[in-house]
Amino acid sequence: MARDFYAILGVAKTSTAEEIKKAYRKLAIKYHPDKNAGNKEAEEKFKEINDAYEVLSDPDKRKKYDRFGENWNRVGEEQQGGNYYRRGAQGGGQHYGFDGDSSDFFGGDGDYSDLFGSFFGGQNKGGRSRARDIRGTIAISLEDAFQGNAKVFEVNGEKIRIQLKPGAYDGLEIKLAGKGTPGAKNGKAGDLYLVLQIIPHSLYTRAGNDIRQTLPVDLFTAVLGGEVQVSSLGGTLKLKIPAGVQNGKVLRIKGKGMPVYGQTNVFGDLLLNIQVAIPENLTSAQQEQFRQLQESMRG
Repeated sequence: MARDFYAILGVAKTSTAEEIKKAYRKLAIKYHPDKNAGNKEAEEKFKEINDAYEVLSDPDKRKKYDRFGENWNRVGEEQQGGNYYRRGAQGGGQHYGFDGDSSDFFGGDGDYSDLFGSFFGGQNKGGRSRARDIRGTIAISLEDAFQGNAKVFEVNGEKIRIQLKPGAYDGLEIKLAGKGTPGAKNGKAGDLYLVLQIIPHSLYTRAGNDIRQTLPVDLFTAVLGGEVQVSSLGGTLKLKIPAGVQNGKVLRIKGKGMPVYGQTNVFGDLLLNIQVAIPENLTSAQQEQFRQLQESMRG
């Protein structure tokens, strides 16, 4: 049965490129293997989503698909061999080029993932001999992006290591020259393009180079002021809370946000949203003390 790429992404044929991109990103996060370990159904769904987006995100391919259907790439000699895997979550990101000796990027250390080995393995089977680029997404945590960790993964049975720069961002495109599909008779191989996808964090929200975070503060510290400890991506911070701070107020801590990508010792800010915790389960005596305080303030 022919696949309907529009139905796979849940969009209409009249959808704009931006609508298609938003639909893809939402589904890619939902079915990403990192969030569905061991779930073969989710793995197949993830590949299907990327197949659909690879075609619908490219204006020329989309036009041919609309005309010829799923076999659009088999129409004419020039369309054959176009089995790119997938395009990244955001197009046109900055390139991380490794055009020289890439021996330093193989094997050994780092956080290993076989995500690309399972998806790209055997890409050159079936008699195909033309060199092709490979495109894919790689999911990393916000901590990886903050620290600039090394990542190791596998493509076509080959381990590849990349060293991220601190401040890496969602949609950043990394190019590894010569790591795509090999050409015929040991000819020049295609390139590998990886688009970074930052996994949403449960505590921190990234806004450009700033980090937003909710900071619970007890009622008494909010009223009287005091010192609190704040856990951030960069470590534990001590912070003075001013007396009378209001619920919902945002405190800006300069230079404690994300590293600015490509710049040394330059950081965004940490934005702390104050959330005042109201005491619960007060005793009768404690409630009476609050009433007395209330009466004294009315006078």
